[in-house]
Amino acid sequence: MAYTRSATSGPTAGNGDILMRTFSGQSRMSEQARERSIYDTSIDPYSGEEKTPDVRWDMANEVESWTEINKAHDLEFGRLGVTFKNLSVYGVGGGSTIHENTLSQFNIPQHIMESRQSKMTSDRKVILDNVHGCVRPGEMLLVLGRPGAGCTTLLNMLANRRHGYDKIDGDVHFGSMDYKQAQQYRGQIIMNTEEEIFFPTLTVGQTLDFATRMKVPAHRPTQYTNPKDYQRSVRDFLLRSMGISHTEDTKVGDAFIRGVSGGERKRVSILEVLATQGSVFCWDNSTRGLDASTALEWARAMRAMTDIIGLTTIVTLYQAGNGIYNLFDKVLVLDEGKEIFYGTKEEARPFMEAQGFICDDAANFGDFLTGVTVPTERAIRPDCERTFPRTAEAIRDNYEKSETRLRMEVEYDFPTYDETKANTAKFQAAVVKSKASSLPKKSPLTAPMSAQVMTCIARQYQIIWGDKATFLIKQISTIVQALVAGSLFYNAPDNSAGLFVKGGAVFFALLFNSLVAMSETTDSFTGRPILAKHKEFALYHPAAFCIAQVAADIPVLIFQVTTFSIILYFMVGLKTTAAAFFTFWIFVFTASMVMTAFFRLCGAGFPNFDAASKVSGFAVAAIATYAGYMIPKPDMHPWFVWIYWINPLAYGFESLLANEFHGQIIPCVGNNLVPLGPGYNDTAYSACTGVRGAQRGASSVTGDEYLASLSYSESHKWRNMGVLWAWWALFFGLTVFFTNRWKQTSSGGASLVPREKVKKISHKRSNDEESQEKPVSRATAPSSQASLVKEGNVGAQLVQNTSVFTWKNLCYTVDTPSGPRQLLDDIQGWVKPGTLGALMGSSGAGKTTLMDVLAQRKTEGTITGSILVDGRPLPVSFQRSTGYCEQLDVHEPYATVREALEFSALLRQSRDIPDEEKLQYVDTVIDLLELHDLEHSLIGRVGAGLSVEQRKRVTIGVELVAKPSILIFLDEPTSGLDGQAAFNTLRFLKKLAGAGQAVLCTIHQPSAQLFAQFDTLLLLTKGGKTVYFGDIGENATTIKDYFQRNGAPCPSYANPAEHMIDVVSGSLSKGRDWHQVWLDSPEHSAVVNELDHMIQEAASKPPGTSDDGHEFAATSWTQTKLVTNRMNIALYRNTEYVMNKFALHIGSALFNGFTFWMIGDSVTDLQNVLFTVFNFIFVAPGVIAQLQPLFIERRDIFETREKKSKMYHWAPFVTGLIVSEIPYLIICAVFYFVCWYYTAGLPSDSNKAGAVFFVMLMYELMYTGIGQFVAAYTPNAVFASLVNPLLIGTLISFCGVLVPYAQVNVFWRYWIYYLNPFTYLMGSLLVFTMFDRPVNCRQSELAIFNTPNGQTCANYLAEYLAGPGARSNLLNPDATTGCEVCQYRVGSDYLYALNLKDYYYGWRDAAICVIFVISSYGLVYALMKLRTKASKKAE
Repeated sequence: MAYTRSATSGPTAGNGDILMRTFSGQSRMSEQARERSIYDTSIDPYSGEEKTPDVRWDMANEVESWTEINKAHDLEFGRLGVTFKNLSVYGVGGGSTIHENTLSQFNIPQHIMESRQSKMTSDRKVILDNVHGCVRPGEMLLVLGRPGAGCTTLLNMLANRRHGYDKIDGDVHFGSMDYKQAQQYRGQIIMNTEEEIFFPTLTVGQTLDFATRMKVPAHRPTQYTNPKDYQRSVRDFLLRSMGISHTEDTKVGDAFIRGVSGGERKRVSILEVLATQGSVFCWDNSTRGLDASTALEWARAMRAMTDIIGLTTIVTLYQAGNGIYNLFDKVLVLDEGKEIFYGTKEEARPFMEAQGFICDDAANFGDFLTGVTVPTERAIRPDCERTFPRTAEAIRDNYEKSETRLRMEVEYDFPTYDETKANTAKFQAAVVKSKASSLPKKSPLTAPMSAQVMTCIARQYQIIWGDKATFLIKQISTIVQALVAGSLFYNAPDNSAGLFVKGGAVFFALLFNSLVAMSETTDSFTGRPILAKHKEFALYHPAAFCIAQVAADIPVLIFQVTTFSIILYFMVGLKTTAAAFFTFWIFVFTASMVMTAFFRLCGAGFPNFDAASKVSGFAVAAIATYAGYMIPKPDMHPWFVWIYWINPLAYGFESLLANEFHGQIIPCVGNNLVPLGPGYNDTAYSACTGVRGAQRGASSVTGDEYLASLSYSESHKWRNMGVLWAWWALFFGLTVFFTNRWKQTSSGGASLVPREKVKKISHKRSNDEESQEKPVSRATAPSSQASLVKEGNVGAQLVQNTSVFTWKNLCYTVDTPSGPRQLLDDIQGWVKPGTLGALMGSSGAGKTTLMDVLAQRKTEGTITGSILVDGRPLPVSFQRSTGYCEQLDVHEPYATVREALEFSALLRQSRDIPDEEKLQYVDTVIDLLELHDLEHSLIGRVGAGLSVEQRKRVTIGVELVAKPSILIFLDEPTSGLDGQAAFNTLRFLKKLAGAGQAVLCTIHQPSAQLFAQFDTLLLLTKGGKTVYFGDIGENATTIKDYFQRNGAPCPSYANPAEHMIDVVSGSLSKGRDWHQVWLDSPEHSAVVNELDHMIQEAASKPPGTSDDGHEFAATSWTQTKLVTNRMNIALYRNTEYVMNKFALHIGSALFNGFTFWMIGDSVTDLQNVLFTVFNFIFVAPGVIAQLQPLFIERRDIFETREKKSKMYHWAPFVTGLIVSEIPYLIICAVFYFVCWYYTAGLPSDSNKAGAVFFVMLMYELMYTGIGQFVAAYTPNAVFASLVNPLLIGTLISFCGVLVPYAQVNVFWRYWIYYLNPFTYLMGSLLVFTMFDRPVNCRQSELAIFNTPNGQTCANYLAEYLAGPGARSNLLNPDATTGCEVCQYRVGSDYLYALNLKDYYYGWRDAAICVIFVISSYGLVYALMKLRTKASKKAE
């Protein structure tokens, strides 16, 4: 039976029918379901021919039985529907935002003037303009529009995601609820965005396990008493539904971590959304990256679920094939935010044709509908040339007057129907029933808090286990650091010489574990987008995530602190009682918990990483300075002492010192006892000096006296434990509070124009009017005509290619944990000059892998077989003579579009071509790719900068400007583009092929029109096996013949591309082995013979392309010049990074200067000079933590794309990174010096001050080199942030400050002390600041004692002052009682004890610092060289 759907809803249906049905409240659902069961055998609405029965989604029956079970248990979710009227949305700022650079951000007058202007001109951008529609339960709406038309914004509104917009007018109803009432049901109103955001180290199974566990309802069908069984059945159903069960144990991966294929990752994000079991689903371009067969299968699945469950489905798609288009009920077309059509899908085409537009029968209806406002895309009927509507407004005006509009308007009362209210009430009741009873009434979540926490904990461990390398380095570095510190403070004596050393060991134990926790700040930003997404899905409360982090921390920290404590405690020789050890352990553990919570709070509380790293870096300096170790509590300046009271480590430090020294008697020895030596054995006539708390004339001090002098008390020990946990509770509570406020950023903002390019833009705009009825704002309109003219002469400019590229018996195998896995299996084929080859197959068939292997981009695995150019092995210049557009658009975010293209052209076109000619070619490519309006915009990152589709065009441009001479590879050049952009791209590739280029391209969902552009096809199936290779033929006749002969004829209305993939790996495969069919076919034998003949023939002729023998097109000097210039510009525009560097230096310097304000001349003040200089070292960790992610991001761009295309060598890359930092480091050194040096009251003679400044500048360069060489080799930023404390901790430990030279363990003293750059840094700075400083002891610092037998002090101390006390100062030589001896006379006496014996040591050490600067930069080169792997060649 043939059943026409348009009987009731087509253009012929009278208004009366609809009104009748509407008012009688008769649901359309039953009717739709009836239609659906037979709709696949309907008559094609346009050709009138009978369709062959199409395949229903093969899992529809499972969904039906599932729904039946739920119904029987009264557990079905209600049906909502979405209605929207008069919906207008406004964004901030029109079009482009100015991106400031390092200098322009300080131009305050200009900012004030601009902000006034923008207030006066109300710079609001209309994103949606009076949009309306209604999607009932059981209906599917397709939203069509070109990029920038407002489709995503409309979906955001219909998914109730309203943040990030300036103003929203109009009504949106979900069932009978308005948007405010619907907010508590966000877990049932779900949107799938275009980006795929996952933890890349989790497997597909773990990712879906997590989502399904969080959505296990409280009331389940009786056969699922155990929640786990229910969750497993849902997960397995989901994996089967998208055909990715085989990937369950594969990592999800991302741009830099190997995982599932792009198409499979997209399917994971679809399944994660389906796992939420919502009622309203909005899908934003969810078929991007899927092959045609999977995309159709997804649409069928949506159709089946929408019908059976009564979902409301709203989808926006680019390049929707007619097979997909026909599955929808309604279509809404947007153009520049205006709704130019909304009605049933059957009415859309006739409406546009009635306006005078012509629709080609082979066209995708979706592309036809979005192309009607584009001058170059639309075709007009001759009789309508004068009358057709030229703009979106004109089409909208015609639509507003049409019958369709009147008919659709009737539905807008849907929210007021009794049936809708009943359904909404039923929906609300069902949500309450599915929710755990322990949750608050208004909570949008499903699982009870305990289950949320347990599931999050499991995931935390999976994340840790997925990134084992980072976890292991954390543990290994802790053990290494404990051994190093233990040997540094080894066997500290129980006398006055051990006081400072033991204090240092205790302080180090607290500080090191805090520094390790610093990596939490970095971690927080990697997980943030995922948490924001899950929050939108109402999977869990952010508190559950925070609790899980803490719970997952505890065992890890217990292990970490235990290994650290056992090693350090007993090596240092602290008090050996069980009580003392466990007290030490519990305080170190508690302090680690508190500091982990603190750094997590830094990560949670700030909008971006730069701000967070500024605060965390600054906090480390403050915490270390005010813990009571560097400056004892009584000596702190009153204006900063409050930092001591809010510093958690200060409480830990007090308790640990009390734990160690309470009840001890500490005899004074060595320098601390005056006099000492032969003849001075009677301690009655000697006294302690330089020991806090010692009584006048006493030769020993009790532990409690020492503690009291620091204003500590043993009675505070356990009080402090309470204080520490109180801090922990505060930090944890604030973390939950801030985490709860994270929002998912909506992608695609205004384009960013760098300040220095603004004039070019405004100049261009004034010359860019178009002769239409109004100035055109569309990015493509003005340039399209121009490009048609330009495309004509592209052929003349292109490199003519005569080389034949062949591959034969190609296999590729990789090692996996479960053994070797073959990804490509005996593939052969060729690309000839002048042909456009397509590489197709279902997702995961190995298309991208084959591309990578052919383009020499693989660095792992084994490749066998032959890849030849002109029958010869690949030339040296092969990688740069081929263009390769990868699937992922990896670009320097701070470059403009034109800069990126010019950079590529100058570096990759042959060195014999003059630069002017290279840059002219860039103009040609900009015209071709219609990048005019964007050429001065920053590429930016996804979400701030170019949109996905614009980035794709830039990626193609970057490869085309290189003028590839052998071949152009493109991996998915059309995914993420709309139909027109895809067609333009392919039309352009066809032009290139016409000009003699050879082009090979993987393609996912080609329409019949796109498919017709290709000449040859290589079709792969799962496991990288060939199913077909050869010509496609005119209108795909050759390939249709092949499949027809083998029993899979292609119906006349079907898109041959979709049909083939369906036959080979989709629902039409009927279990046949199409690989075997191919091997047995005559076509296969013909291909083998032809290939052998081609290789022999090509090898006998001279090669088509001459290899110039250069691996890189540009000379080393040119590479260095261009790369350094690009890095300079990128840093100049990276205002956040530069301002952070400045802020950190100014803030630390002022803090350091005011903490040690105007240092005096007592003995304690000598130590203050030492510590203020030592504090300068601590500017490094904060800056390094910020510098490394930037370095690694640049390195990833280089390794992912630029290295592989042989754009430039790794050495110019490193040079560029090093040189671009230097100007900022000089400014930083000036800032630090000016803010610190004079505030601390250090010597103002120019010879001293100048020397100090020189050494400070060297240090800036040195630590940058250290940070960069760590970053050059580590796999990721978190890993680098764990190596830093180990490296810097060791350097700081052995520079002679924490433990004086004489007390450094012999094992270290003679090598690491002398190999340590910080030794020489501290040495030179101390000599210049302290050498001539006079010393005047305070009364409390003097050794005061009586002499035996009434001798004068001078007589009694004569031997002492000639020997061990030669550097001491006797103040009253003629007295006979109360001799007063000061430990030092001048600063040089103090320095002698630090192994700095003369003034020339200062300049010697400064020179050695210069050598270390050179060697640390040398290491950056060496480690980058070590990291750079060669590409795999075929064996």
